[in-house]
Amino acid sequence: MFMGNPEAQGPPEEQYSGPVVRRREQVTPGTTDQRLLDTLGGDTDWVHTDPWRVMRIQAEFVEGFGALAELPSAISVFGSARTPPGSPEYEAGVRIGKALVDAGFAVITGGGPGAMEAANKGAREAKGVSVGLGIELPFEQGLNDHVDIGVNFRYFFVRKTMFVKYAQGFVVLPGGLGTLDELFEALTLVQTRKVTRFPIVLFGSEYWSGLVDWLRDSVVAGGKASEHDLHLFHITDDVEEAVALVTKEVGR
Repeated sequence: MFMGNPEAQGPPEEQYSGPVVRRREQVTPGTTDQRLLDTLGGDTDWVHTDPWRVMRIQAEFVEGFGALAELPSAISVFGSARTPPGSPEYEAGVRIGKALVDAGFAVITGGGPGAMEAANKGAREAKGVSVGLGIELPFEQGLNDHVDIGVNFRYFFVRKTMFVKYAQGFVVLPGGLGTLDELFEALTLVQTRKVTRFPIVLFGSEYWSGLVDWLRDSVVAGGKASEHDLHLFHITDDVEEAVALVTKEVGR
């Protein structure tokens, strides 16, 4: 078939690139195959484009699903990375990790230090499955030494999916903004029924009571949430009760 001289033809008025249509001034020079095969110039900006990020996001989902698909029933444990070893909160995390394994569950944490390390340590000492889902941060922490299965993510939303998809409930120890983020994400998913049978337990009544008071006296009282939403979670200071609450609905 006669193709003619491409230089003599000038740029097309309409260009198809997969499902994308470009017209007039939005037409780009060359073709996708040409840009893939032409290595002249060594331009690497393409690895920072949004379409390429989609592939990275897809790859993270695939890696996460592949690593965690065969986990036994699991509970995600959240808490501050700044919780010091030897503190009452740290020791509570260790006991919770052990108790969850004794109840037949794997333990999933963010894989970092502090309360996360404590729960992983408890799970490991109880000879259970200890999982850490890390995240790329400017202040790199790395996975703690008690993680047996670890996955590091670039994207928070992929990591969040793994926390919820492969856990049957959350235990939330005292923590900061990251812990609150995970907590309210889970509460929203339960409230909107995106997930069902997903118990959430807040451990440490002294720490969490101020937040609960604000939810009741400001959020619910102001009509921004319903009274029923206050029953989406439980609060306790007892390790055995925390484990019983977070595991009671599993298998029903």
